[in-house]
Amino acid sequence: MNELLSKLITDWQLMHSVELVATLLALAYVILALKQSIWCWPAALLSTLLFTHVMWDSALLSDALLHLYYAGMALYGWWRWQQLKLQAKGGRAVFEWAWQRHLLLISVTAMAGLGLGYLMANYTHADFAWLDAQTTAFSIVATWLVAKKLVSNWLYWVVIDAVCIFVYAQKHLYFLTALFMLYTIIALVGYFAWRSHYQLQQSSIPEPVQL
Repeated sequence: MNELLSKLITDWQLMHSVELVATLLALAYVILALKQSIWCWPAALLSTLLFTHVMWDSALLSDALLHLYYAGMALYGWWRWQQLKLQAKGGRAVFEWAWQRHLLLISVTAMAGLGLGYLMANYTHADFAWLDAQTTAFSIVATWLVAKKLVSNWLYWVVIDAVCIFVYAQKHLYFLTALFMLYTIIALVGYFAWRSHYQLQQSSIPEPVQL
């Protein structure tokens, strides 16, 4: 009995240690992204690999798959930001789409989330299958928008992060819950910072960049 208890305590400490390191790296990623630092992507890569393990053990299967996608997007984001920097001739350009394009993207993403939710609810042991699937679908899209440096990516994250606070709190993932509270605040700051940068950028003649 004592050996079992000791093993449970050790496993709990290991899991939460991994969660803590991943959380700190994830926080570093968001802050660096807010500052438009390309070093946000290596931090994202390490964080997502650790979080994949945490999510799988917590039976949040959609999130586990999501973090594998994040790892790939970290590599794409690193490459894409380098290309955008070269096209902007060393500057830090940000971009935006018309609201109609966002509306179409949101509609398509929500439908994809419903499809994923159905699969997770009926064919896996996933918890919060429908809600987790929606945050997964929208997180996929929002990460892609970050890689494209769209100002409105931060608004997507405000909603996603707020929903994730509820899910992670219910799963007793305390570091993640605290992280996503910070994420929500940082996403709001990020939106206004990038929007201000975009408005200043638009006041001059922008260099055309193909998104």
